[in-house]
Amino acid sequence: MPALASHRKPRTRGRTTPAVGLTTVALASVTLLSTQSATAAPAEPKPSIEEVQKKVDALYRQAGTATQQYNKAKAASAEQRSKVDALLEAAAKRADKLNETRRELGSYAAAQYRGGSIAPTATFFLADDPQSYFDQDQLMARMTSRQQKAVADFRTQQKEAAAKRAEATKSLETLTASQASLRTSKQQVQTKLTEARTLLSQLTAEEKARLAELERKKEAEAERKADELARQQAEKEKAAADEAPKTNTGSGTGTGSGTGSGSGYSSKAEKVLAFARAQIGKPYVWGATGPSSYDCSGLTQAAWKAAGVDLPRTTWDQVKVGTRVSTANLRPGDLVFFYDDVSHVGIYKGGGMMIHAPKPGANVREESIYYMPIYGSVRPS
Repeated sequence: MPALASHRKPRTRGRTTPAVGLTTVALASVTLLSTQSATAAPAEPKPSIEEVQKKVDALYRQAGTATQQYNKAKAASAEQRSKVDALLEAAAKRADKLNETRRELGSYAAAQYRGGSIAPTATFFLADDPQSYFDQDQLMARMTSRQQKAVADFRTQQKEAAAKRAEATKSLETLTASQASLRTSKQQVQTKLTEARTLLSQLTAEEKARLAELERKKEAEAERKADELARQQAEKEKAAADEAPKTNTGSGTGTGSGTGSGSGYSSKAEKVLAFARAQIGKPYVWGATGPSSYDCSGLTQAAWKAAGVDLPRTTWDQVKVGTRVSTANLRPGDLVFFYDDVSHVGIYKGGGMMIHAPKPGANVREESIYYMPIYGSVRPS
């Protein structure tokens, strides 16, 4: 009997491992990407133009503060250098005088040696340090009054020369510290300015235009306040002029007080403003005092110098000179200071306006005193 054919479907021999492996890898990749997306820190939002403006203004202000620190360190360094030079010169003169006295003592010793005097006397005169012999009464008794005076002078000069050398050494240490502070302040200025320039360079053309528009609005508001101050001052001056014939005191109509009142101050102020106007258009350069460029306190110092008044170098020192005046009583020539840290200054020209060296990248110009927060004002002279 023939064998019956089998109807069982033959088993297919195939390898399914690769398919399973690919599926596993794909799933793992999706899982990994999902995990990374979930754990990745969100990107920081781009700052608004208003935030950029505040940041740039803050950086320029910080650079202004660092500039005043630089000016202070530079002035201190120059002053200390002069002091060190004077001390070194004085020490050299005392050394020359000491050597002259030493030679005189040496001639006495040689004379005694030739005259057969005792050897210790010659040793005393010729010794580099004769201090150990000073208390020997028998030796002093052998000297004439002139010789004794020469010895006394020698001792005094030794002490003075040593004191001058010590003072010069201490001054040199102070000078070194001032120069280190100067370098630090310079680096701080450069760092802040670089940050501001970098921030501005990252803006698109559209963003720069929007930033410029914000600046125009800020300037317009500052000018509006300046116009209001000018109106108030004009009314006050008119009232004072109307009152003058009644009182008939013979005094001027100035609204200020103290040392700044009268025609003498007005005459100086005219010279100050004439100088300041002539500098309009020149660039702001931190640490500069003219004549081709200025920083804020460098301009005010130079302008008042043109009127015969010497002001200190920094805003921090200039604010202490003269008479404090209120904003309402400002007169042309007065100095107006800005910010809580007194890091900026301008020269009031009247009508709520000032002439100042604003910041890096800008030129000396006229501007409303309300463009920045006012700290206070001073009338020099």
